Amino acid sequence: MESFAKPGGRLTGVHWLGRELTAKRFEILKEMLPKLRRVVTFYNPGNRTSSENAKLAREAARHLRVDIVERHVISVEQLRAALDRLKTGEVDAYFYVGDAMVVSQAQLIVDTANAKRLPTMFHERGIVAKGALAGYGVNYREVGRASAKHVQRVLTGTSPKDLPIENTDRLELILNLKTAKALGLTIPPSLVQRADQVIE
Repeated sequence: MESFAKPGGRLTGVHWLGRELTAKRFEILKEMLPKLRRVVTFYNPGNRTSSENAKLAREAARHLRVDIVERHVISVEQLRAALDRLKTGEVDAYFYVGDAMVVSQAQLIVDTANAKRLPTMFHERGIVAKGALAGYGVNYREVGRASAKHVQRVLTGTSPKDLPIENTDRLELILNLKTAKALGLTIPPSLVQRADQVIE
């Protein structure tokens, strides 16, 4: 690939931020929960991307003086067992570290965490709409629209080498005040004002 502007060959597409947002997501969680001292996360250590994401989370946690409890899970069954073993009060929040297997069970994580009165920080609006406390990340609807435009251009005859790789950098903060109320939390008004979407 020559560059994003001129990929060349048969490569093109849409690029968005992922791992780069881990530290900011942690900062928002700490701002939301000023007394935050200990968070839990689940990921597969055999997944290289997940391990890199966990390293970034570790660094962000250390910077914010928060302990991160890393639970290694390599299957949905192990994730379910780890969630079952999680004791109320053992940690102050759940923090999502990018892992495809784990996010496939997002609803289970949200439901378990809410039942144990545990705030959750994820990376996208759909999970917050289903009960997570907060999410910060790219707008996947925008990613989908940009991707669909690329597909349309290729299908109508444009060569991929002539299509620049697009950057989708629209980030959004989503807060679920209904979940906050159920957990007995008050989210700082300044954070609520900055949110792109507030679910009530």
